[in-house]
Amino acid sequence: MAHRLQIRLLTWDVKDTLLSLRRPVGEEYATTARAHGLEVEAAALGKAFGQAYRAQSHSFPNYGLSHGLTSRRWWLDVVLQTFHLAGVRDAQAMAPIADQLYKDFSSPCNWQVLEGAESTLRGCRKRGLRLAVVSNFDRRLEDILVGLGLREHFDFVLTSEAAGWPKPDSRIFHEALRLAQVEPAIAAHIGDSYHCDYKGARAVGMHSFLVAGPGPLDPAIMDSVPQEHILPSLSHLLPALVRLEGSLPGL
Repeated sequence: MAHRLQIRLLTWDVKDTLLSLRRPVGEEYATTARAHGLEVEAAALGKAFGQAYRAQSHSFPNYGLSHGLTSRRWWLDVVLQTFHLAGVRDAQAMAPIADQLYKDFSSPCNWQVLEGAESTLRGCRKRGLRLAVVSNFDRRLEDILVGLGLREHFDFVLTSEAAGWPKPDSRIFHEALRLAQVEPAIAAHIGDSYHCDYKGARAVGMHSFLVAGPGPLDPAIMDSVPQEHILPSLSHLLPALVRLEGSLPGL
């Protein structure tokens, strides 16, 4: 008699899947600058941050590790470039602001656990599933998860900084499978990025679920992802797992 194949491991994205920032980046940057005597509009900083982050990620992917940067230096450069694009030209005056922002975003106080995240993680553990993090985050993630009370749910936390490769690179998913000592056929990944999370995990043979979030999904993504793989919220995960396991061929 064939035994139904069961998922044994769930790997998780973090930002905008389990956690989000408490305030928009522009507001946080503007508040910190104001505390140092510098007035810059939050909206201008928010727009500049998006430009600086994209440029830095393109020029120095995965925190510039292959270029000899540290993740801290990488982020400090993003902050400096953000204020430069917002019209602040005094780089020397910006140094203490950049240092402060790096520390602030290292603190759990600047992050919040998304609705349904903790109860879903508890439900997964109660069901006997092993959980792990696979995130394009830097070394600060471990302490943030500890501070928010989520670290205890995970067997391990694998960041792109530690692995040396960011999602959707197959090597970070293979490293997670190696650490967990499970085959991809009995593992699933949960995340909010179609490219990095959903497609990245499926490319190595894992199952995957896409967290849709509050906004509408791109029609092209909707056409590419089966409805049963889309999670309108994290509370939909456990029922989706039951349906997935019911559709898997037995051994």
